[in-house]
Amino acid sequence: MAKRKKDDEYRTFQDEWTEEFAFVERAGSAVCLICNDKITSLKRSNVKRHFDTRHATFASKYPAGDSRKKACQELLSRVQASQQQLRVWTRQGDYNSASFAGSLAIVRNGKPFTDGEYAKTFMLDVANELFDDLPNKDKIIKRIQDMPLSARTVHDRTIVMANKVEETQVKDINAAPFFSLALDESTDMCDRQFGEVMSLVIRVINFIVARALNDRQFKTLLDEVNNYPGLLLHSNVRWLSRGKVLSRFAACLNEIRTFLEMKGVGHPELADTEWLLKFYYLVDLTEHLNQLNVKMQGIGNTVLSLQQAVFAFENKLELFITDLETGRLLHFEKLSQFKDACTASEPIQNLDLHQLAGCTSSLLQSFKARFGEFREHTRLFKFITHPNECSLNTADLNYIPGVSVRDFEAEVADLKASDMWVNKFKSLNEDLERITRQKAELASKHMWTEMKKLQPEDQLILKTWNALPVTYHTLQRAIYLRPS
Repeated sequence: MAKRKKDDEYRTFQDEWTEEFAFVERAGSAVCLICNDKITSLKRSNVKRHFDTRHATFASKYPAGDSRKKACQELLSRVQASQQQLRVWTRQGDYNSASFAGSLAIVRNGKPFTDGEYAKTFMLDVANELFDDLPNKDKIIKRIQDMPLSARTVHDRTIVMANKVEETQVKDINAAPFFSLALDESTDMCDRQFGEVMSLVIRVINFIVARALNDRQFKTLLDEVNNYPGLLLHSNVRWLSRGKVLSRFAACLNEIRTFLEMKGVGHPELADTEWLLKFYYLVDLTEHLNQLNVKMQGIGNTVLSLQQAVFAFENKLELFITDLETGRLLHFEKLSQFKDACTASEPIQNLDLHQLAGCTSSLLQSFKARFGEFREHTRLFKFITHPNECSLNTADLNYIPGVSVRDFEAEVADLKASDMWVNKFKSLNEDLERITRQKAELASKHMWTEMKKLQPEDQLILKTWNALPVTYHTLQRAIYLRPS
């Protein structure tokens, strides 16, 4: 009987799980505050297993006790603030609240705004069967029918939420003692020259996709011609959508021109050589920038790997400049195809690729200026994984707040003389090399799900540094970049 009582107790959510494992109860399930995953079987072992395997970095950074309790409370406060904000957005009532919730789900999953109508139809079909035996079935169906979820509504709701998120982020950044860098491919990329290109693309897409009749007619045209998957509605929330939008727009360009002509809508730029030159350059360049962004995202990246990704892209920009100046266009696939088509139809036509080379050069200078601090502290970043090989000067150490230069230098001398700890970091770098090879192999096969299962690099690094005894306290604090 005692065992049964204990089992029953541990099949209900325990309040201490919030402070121990960053979980809260929601609708009868345990929901992780870190990744938002849900556990339906309310057992301590399940919750603990999730926390230990999925969030080892968080556990290392915030050991059990007051440190973790405070971190979990901060996570909970953010979630509660987000829920409160949703209520602020949706003061108009239940229909509006549901509309915001649906729009958030669409954007969060990277779906086009037009999926709102599909989601609504899906809910109606399911509700008609699921609630067939309920006395208030008609009321439920009516509420779903009255819920605004058109492409335009989803677009507008997304803009409202995005603006509020930006406002909150600016407020938090201004109050934070430290912050990290984020890369936006639109920054300093000849905005004046290419802003008009992107603006026209978005206007044309909105004309076609955001209007249900136009969208259906355009898809019918695509089915008749080449069965392209159609256009994507641009989202300002996820900047990666810009590259996807441009790529899809380029694939459908001939059909777009035909459709606009059928509708009597004039956009002569879509047939203008100079505009198309900028457009195809933008298509290729955003693809390269998207690849860089993917490398800089994800769990477990270290500042050293981010630094290497940025430096490698700067080297590629140098290559792109030469590629444009010589007219080879080996790294600009769409632009090269457009150039070949122009040359075939008008051999004497001269395309101004040097102008595009100048824009690429401006982008390169922007990168060097924006990430100049990365270069200044290369030794410091390398020290994280190679403390037995790097020598830091006073300028490097002054960059780390609250670290005693005297203690730091003494502990480094001790570490370099210890074969045991030197070998520990050699093993770390062997593991990091192995993971890098595995990532490259999985990426070549587009096995993204399997790649996520690899152990994050930062976990390996933290585990190695945490293994050092207390006599290396100053080095550990420097690595964690914690102010004294």
